[in-house]
Amino acid sequence: MPADTPLTLQIHDIAFGGKGVARHDGKVFFVPFTIPGETVTARVVRQKKNFGEAGLVSVDAASPDRTAPECPYFQRCGGCSYQHIAYPRQLAIKAAQVEQTLLRVGKIEHIPMRPIIAAPRPFGYRNRIRVHVAGGVTGFYAQDGRTLVDVEQCVIAAPVVNKALRDLRHAIVREGDYALRAKGGGPYFEQTNPDVTRELLALVEATVRRGQALLVDAYCGAGLFAKKLTGIFGQVVGIEENASAIEKARRSTEPHEHYIHGDVSAHLADILAAHDAARTTVLLDPPATGLDARVTDLLLAAAPAEILYVSCNPATLARDLAALCRSYALTAVTPLDMFPQTAEIEVLAHLEKCG
Repeated sequence: MPADTPLTLQIHDIAFGGKGVARHDGKVFFVPFTIPGETVTARVVRQKKNFGEAGLVSVDAASPDRTAPECPYFQRCGGCSYQHIAYPRQLAIKAAQVEQTLLRVGKIEHIPMRPIIAAPRPFGYRNRIRVHVAGGVTGFYAQDGRTLVDVEQCVIAAPVVNKALRDLRHAIVREGDYALRAKGGGPYFEQTNPDVTRELLALVEATVRRGQALLVDAYCGAGLFAKKLTGIFGQVVGIEENASAIEKARRSTEPHEHYIHGDVSAHLADILAAHDAARTTVLLDPPATGLDARVTDLLLAAAPAEILYVSCNPATLARDLAALCRSYALTAVTPLDMFPQTAEIEVLAHLEKCG
């Protein structure tokens, strides 16, 4: 089938990443900005052996969940995928994607899903954005990843961040990338949605076992979780490779709170070996790439009593849970909508040692 061929497609699902899924003559086609249940006209953009991609031309039979996007740059800017979908349906789609990914990638048969936690503010929530300046244009890259879209305001960014964007647009600056953020941030990873971060912290606090002697906060950043949980554990140890984050975490500590600068795989074994596994909790918040295989092996060998795994990537979470579930029971999986209007999703998984 040549490029630019128009097709009439029935959208039956949404793939992780936000594109609608349809079938035509036995081949799967991915179409952005669609909703399951819709009939659309799309034009073939590219084809691979087993699937094709198509651009949306028109919506011929719209879903009742279709809504007008709040952003004038939507469908051009590459940041948001779901502004055309009513927020309750966004939540349902994301929760289903988490469950389907754990089933398909992790081969986990019985998934103890908990209701998704919604964002209190579906717009105006981001405490930081990264914009690009080039050729007299200030904004975000388009869906193609190459074209720069001139953006005056980002509807998912907080007001203080949009003020920084306006100031940048009126300043004389060099071409390049600029991180615009609310006050208090540092040169290390932080959650982008303060409201849902509070929900996540409360969920973690409610989930961890009481009476445990040790919390190991792996990939601890500046100590977000460790500092929330210091009153529950006899000892708290954080591990983080970002020196600036460790410096921030060490500025204010309790006597039983300790932070180690370095790679998790280099320090985890010694920490776990020095403590009673039955009274140890490990909290994992790795990057999107998930756990290093050595970290997984160390956890299986040391067998701490419980593991809490915070993930922003359901696929790598599924891979890692499949390995950990050889020795652990998966007791709860809770999605949190940390990134409304986008295809991204945060998840907390809770595991307890079998037996």
